[in-house]
Amino acid sequence: MSEKITQTAGRTQLGDFSPMFAHLNDDILFGEVWNESAIDVKTKCIITVVSLMASGITDSSLSYHLQNAKAHGVTKEEIAAIITHATMYTGWPKGWAVFRLAKEIWNEKVAELSEKDKYQNTIFFPIGGENPYGKYFTGKSYLEQISGNQFPVFNVTFEPSCRNDWHIHHAKSGGGQLLICVGGQGWYQEEGKDAVEMKPGTVINIPAGVKHWHGAAKNSWFSHLAIEIPGVETGTQWCEKVSDKEYGEL
Repeated sequence: MSEKITQTAGRTQLGDFSPMFAHLNDDILFGEVWNESAIDVKTKCIITVVSLMASGITDSSLSYHLQNAKAHGVTKEEIAAIITHATMYTGWPKGWAVFRLAKEIWNEKVAELSEKDKYQNTIFFPIGGENPYGKYFTGKSYLEQISGNQFPVFNVTFEPSCRNDWHIHHAKSGGGQLLICVGGQGWYQEEGKDAVEMKPGTVINIPAGVKHWHGAAKNSWFSHLAIEIPGVETGTQWCEKVSDKEYGEL
């Protein structure tokens, strides 16, 4: 039998001022709805977090329900995927606001045995393992899938000075890519244009057909979410390496 959910906050905070509201909060919402058996408590926690996020509520009530979600088995990886998925429907400002709260609650630290571990402790998204597309990179990179629903979202992490090759996202219609920096410092450059510095929160929209590259700054790790924009007959063409001369001029 699952743990029975109880709540006394209504009576503690509003029992004298509004006994009816206190009763509805403690006895109906938490006493009956939260203990209804058709949906497990972990799922109810996830639904509640997403509902509050969609409503734009990012105060102490959301912090409570994030803590409740963690207490009922929602992992750091799961909450990252949940917030990322919900952000696609609720909007980026809400996503960033919820991530700031979630980072404080899922604040587990990995042992700092390497530079990679130290950097992992500075970002919310998992770094993942060695990038299977490493042959298209100069230097070492890592890849972790954050979400696979609707369209895939990956966290790509670059060691200092690592960058990918010049490449083009092709599509008959639609297509392209969206980059969102989530850690460190890096660069994005389109052919024939000046490089753009990327820091946490920087968003880069890459239309289909544009030749470009992206990667870490010389002395900084760098992570961005990579979101492939749906399109017709999409594909990636990998081109030449970003030369040491090109990179060194940044």
